[in-house]
Amino acid sequence: MVFDKGRDREEEQLEENEVVDEHEDIDKEEDTREDVEVMDEDVENSRDGKGAGDSDLNEELSARESEIEELTSRLLRLQADYSNYKRRTEIEKKGSIDFGIETLAIELLPVIDNFERALDAEEDKESSFYQGITMIYQQLIDTLKKLGIEEIDALNNPFDPNSHNAVMVEESEEHEEGIVIGILQKGYQFKDKVIRPAMVKVSK
Repeated sequence: MVFDKGRDREEEQLEENEVVDEHEDIDKEEDTREDVEVMDEDVENSRDGKGAGDSDLNEELSARESEIEELTSRLLRLQADYSNYKRRTEIEKKGSIDFGIETLAIELLPVIDNFERALDAEEDKESSFYQGITMIYQQLIDTLKKLGIEEIDALNNPFDPNSHNAVMVEESEEHEEGIVIGILQKGYQFKDKVIRPAMVKVSK
């Protein structure tokens, strides 16, 4: 009987220990599940945070790219405006220079006419006066040529109303009708522009 009671107590103790162990296992399992859930939540939060960070970074990069494109476009426009301004300035500058040369030439043409009249009137072609005037006259003509001002070639050429001014008409057996057979006053052109038409005599 004593032995049976001892064994019964031992069995009860074992059952109690098993119950305690079972509760401990359940508690451990619940703790582990809670830890896993916490870890999952941390991972999810980490992912959400990383996604938000990437989104902010992408927005910033997009804003920077837009800013760069705008600045590049502005730079290209400024370069184009500067090129147009530079080209326009060069054209205006060249136009001003040409206008100045043309104006000066028109004022000098009567002086050249007087030089030529003086040379034609001088009888002594060997005199120092004639030689000196001829030298000055030639220097003046050479200077005008360097500036683009030249005499219009009219003699023995067909009459051209754009560069010739017919003041006389004369019959000629040596020339066809409409040929310049005499020059009363030389004409001049600046580059391709006539600044004074030649006064000519034309055959008929």
